[in-house]
Amino acid sequence: MVTTDLFIVGGGPAGLATAIAARNRGLSVIVADARKPPLDKACGEGLLPDGVAALAELGVRVAAGDAVALRGIRFVADDTIAEGRFGERCALGIRRTVLHRILTERAADAGVTMHWGRRVNLRPGQPPSLEGEPIRCEWLIGADGSGSRVREAAHLMPISERRRIGMRQHFQMKPWSDFIEVHWHDRGQAYVTPVSANELCVAMIGCDRTLRMEQIGALFPALADRINGFEPASSTRSGISSSMVLNAVVRDRIALVGDASGSMDAITGDGLSLALRQALALADALAGNDPALYQRSHRRICRGAETMARMLLLMCDHGWIRRRAIQALAARPQGFDRFLAIHARTAPPASARIKDIAGFVGRFLIAA
Repeated sequence: MVTTDLFIVGGGPAGLATAIAARNRGLSVIVADARKPPLDKACGEGLLPDGVAALAELGVRVAAGDAVALRGIRFVADDTIAEGRFGERCALGIRRTVLHRILTERAADAGVTMHWGRRVNLRPGQPPSLEGEPIRCEWLIGADGSGSRVREAAHLMPISERRRIGMRQHFQMKPWSDFIEVHWHDRGQAYVTPVSANELCVAMIGCDRTLRMEQIGALFPALADRINGFEPASSTRSGISSSMVLNAVVRDRIALVGDASGSMDAITGDGLSLALRQALALADALAGNDPALYQRSHRRICRGAETMARMLLLMCDHGWIRRRAIQALAARPQGFDRFLAIHARTAPPASARIKDIAGFVGRFLIAA
């Protein structure tokens, strides 16, 4: 029987980040995933400044050629454009497969034992096993995504959930901006993220199950004009974007991290950053033998993102709220900068000024 401190089910960014953080604190770690690297997923491929800082805390270095620095977010709705900047720190646009490669290399350097292409078996009342080989662990960690089998085994079920459909494709072209662009429509959003000096990630998300990448021209003509004539650099990849909340993320000797522990709609752009912060908090808690600390930290980490997700989904669901909100942000760019810096955790919530809030509310109320 193999013995380890942490047995992590799921080798995506959340699982690898948890493994690296735990090794940095002297714990032994095994990671197992039925898939083989590099692991990919349909996502917008943006990493907010707080996520970039978390990578640095993990000792993960991203080479200049592997990512693109991004200064802010641009909302585009009809004829209205609103821009907000992150502040002193930048976000990163980075291919999901590139990030996974970098994390895998760092995990190997840290001494993490990794098993790829091997399925984990979970049976009630028995220790987990790796294709029949029992694993004796102090902690079983579920980093196996929104459909987590570890979460199911721990009976930590969601108390609320909302799902939308997402898809992503890359295009070989020089980015026209160092902003993440969000294009709005009643049927969904399109996200444009530079991921290299000569490549863009274009993602779409919405509630309509008939949504397809081929509909960009009809829904987002200005964006379609930009990318028409450029060769796709990847095939279309689809997935589910879920908003999921759990009452608890720790039970007995089982803990959840990343999307397995609850998730935000992709509209926040915060999924990767949250997973990295959760990984650091979980490693701290387990190294100190204080699982309750992780439960508290997890709630704190997710609180602001949950509020932002609710507000942005209101803009998705109600066109009049969306139009007024984007017009108000366009009219108050300095306020947008401050709100975005708080969301990206480059500024504390207390930095929000009464005049910014009052100015936004005033513009929202008088917007046409």
